[in-house]
Amino acid sequence: MTSAPTCRLVTLGCKVNQYETQLVKETLLKNGFREAADEERADLCVVNTCTVTETGDAKSRQIIRRLARANPEARTIVMGCYATRDPRAVSALPNVVEVVTDKRELPDVFDRLGLSDLPTGISHFDGRQRAYVKVQDGCILKCTFCIIPSVRPGLRSRPAQDIEDEVRRLIDNGHKEIVLAGIHVGHYGVEATRGRSGRLPYRLWHLFEQLDRIPGEWRMRLSSIEAVEINDDFINSAANCEHLCPQFHPSLQSGSETVLRRMRRRYSIAKFLDKLERMRQRLDRPAFTTDVIVGFPGETDEEFEETLAACRAAGFMKIHIFPYSARRGTPAASFADHISPEVRKSRCDRLAELERKLANEYYEQHVGAELEVLVELRIDGEPGWYSGTDRRYIPVRLTADTEDVGCFVRAVGTTAHRDSLQAERIRAAV
Repeated sequence: MTSAPTCRLVTLGCKVNQYETQLVKETLLKNGFREAADEERADLCVVNTCTVTETGDAKSRQIIRRLARANPEARTIVMGCYATRDPRAVSALPNVVEVVTDKRELPDVFDRLGLSDLPTGISHFDGRQRAYVKVQDGCILKCTFCIIPSVRPGLRSRPAQDIEDEVRRLIDNGHKEIVLAGIHVGHYGVEATRGRSGRLPYRLWHLFEQLDRIPGEWRMRLSSIEAVEINDDFINSAANCEHLCPQFHPSLQSGSETVLRRMRRRYSIAKFLDKLERMRQRLDRPAFTTDVIVGFPGETDEEFEETLAACRAAGFMKIHIFPYSARRGTPAASFADHISPEVRKSRCDRLAELERKLANEYYEQHVGAELEVLVELRIDGEPGWYSGTDRRYIPVRLTADTEDVGCFVRAVGTTAHRDSLQAERIRAAV
């Protein structure tokens, strides 16, 4: 009897990449493959690459070479943004037999490998309590620091019914939290109503409302949103959809008006803060997280101080801090006055200190508040203690049992720590 062929899949980068790898994985398993054990050689390797930074390119190459050494007879398929940006370099790497420069080529690639039936969506998200669902692809913005619009151009939104069917499958298979992800999520549905298509608008908030009608104990979260896309329709849906978590990730990138102009971002700080305030007026203590690039070319001390002030005014719960890294092929890479690594690090440290203070202030607001916690992991070295997240994405630690993992429990916040909120359980898991 012939044993099943083995596969190994490696993902770098964003939530969309993680979703797309899961889709490929389910295709392989459906076609008779099984995942190779840790020390077992694989017959087929799939690497989903990232090209946001030069480091992402280098890491992608490193992983492909490492897989070739460990699996010398394997065929390797390479997909993702690095494969799209530099297919010639990728195809020259050892064991690479297919370079997928466009995800729409995947059915043809699988057909050449003797595989069939690429599913329209996923049914599981292995190893995670929450599942990512890709709702759209592509970005049409022209931020001067970003390479992604050149490797994921245009806009492509998935049909709402396909998304709903996928969400229902994931819920039926035990996932309690669904994260709606995309390259530019706020542009969901835009391409269908641009120009003179004659179609009625169906935007992100319409998708919220459609998914919110799915019954059961589950919740959905939005991976990110641009502040300029937070309008009255968005806010009304966010306030009225019971399954949508009150946590949002509008990317600030910089708190300086002059830096924003050099980045070619589309908002003023005043308008950004106004959008957050309007949401606070409609929702109960919503949490806001963000991205900030530190040390963008030409950033002065004064401009950095403006970023600190904007973050304080926004009251972010979490700030993802990125020291600027020049990306070949982007306008910003050729800008003058690049900031030294030492200055970038010093500024990152100051922003991280502010972030810890803002996070603790937000956690303090929830001491004594009732929380809905998704229990996720046992805390190593602390018997009986588990970590999880509440609806606002607050990291919570509480006492629980193994059978609670993957379930919601009700708890009350008791103590705000530097990196989490401690809570006391008050109700059984659901």
